[in-house]
Amino acid sequence: MKEIEVSKIVDVVEELCIKAACDLDESVENCLKEWQKKEESEFGKYSFEQILENVAYARKENLALCQDTGVAVFFVDVGQEVHIKGGGLEDAINEGVRRGYTKGYLRKSMVNDPVFNRKNTTDNTPAVIHWNIVPGDQLRIQILPKGGGSENMGRLAMLKPSDGLPGIKDFVLKAVKDAGGNPCPPIVVGIGIGGTMEKTTILAKKALSRVIGSPNPDERYAKLEQELLEEINKTGIGPQGLGGRVTALAVHIEFYPAHITGLPVAVNLNCHAARHAEATL
Repeated sequence: MKEIEVSKIVDVVEELCIKAACDLDESVENCLKEWQKKEESEFGKYSFEQILENVAYARKENLALCQDTGVAVFFVDVGQEVHIKGGGLEDAINEGVRRGYTKGYLRKSMVNDPVFNRKNTTDNTPAVIHWNIVPGDQLRIQILPKGGGSENMGRLAMLKPSDGLPGIKDFVLKAVKDAGGNPCPPIVVGIGIGGTMEKTTILAKKALSRVIGSPNPDERYAKLEQELLEEINKTGIGPQGLGGRVTALAVHIEFYPAHITGLPVAVNLNCHAARHAEATL
């Protein structure tokens, strides 16, 4: 049994919050540079220049890539042979968020009640945490700060199995077209297919945690990802919604078995600053 001190988890989460907000993952930056070469519109080229300049400046000055430093969303894989010592794991993650968002001067955006008392919690807690119990003695913590502009453009459809591939494609394309420039394209499109209503939305969010542009290991879904990416980039929405060839950087699909009567599909969009960071203890 591996023991991990709560204090260590707090420190790691604090660092991850700041890193994700200020230092765009190199794979995302490289993807932006590759797509920049394919953009043809003048506004689109200008947008890419500004995006990449912002990435470099944020990294150099250790400043947030975007003023909206988002909801602190976590995917946490907890090994069955791990024992958390000195406190609770969820409390440790929230304490790390509290410290990270304060130390990093990151905007605090969480309100303590969504309807009746929308008062800021002042420290960006509580985090939204998705747990996964896995074999082994490691604790993997991944953060995906999720800004409101892209999150608000997410969509869910409870399709019928008879809708099939055409129905899925129509729904995804409509979601992207309806979003327009709101999620700050070029976007990353996370798609969840299958499961239940709540499962498919988590799958869509989980899809955004993959290395950008990495294909689904199932060649059928990898083909669908590529087809959707091509169709999305024909919409003409373009960088920052100003028109152009590049509306999306990648499409990621995650799927799960479903009930015989259902075909739930969810779309979760990420802005061009596809922020994430992770650590394994």
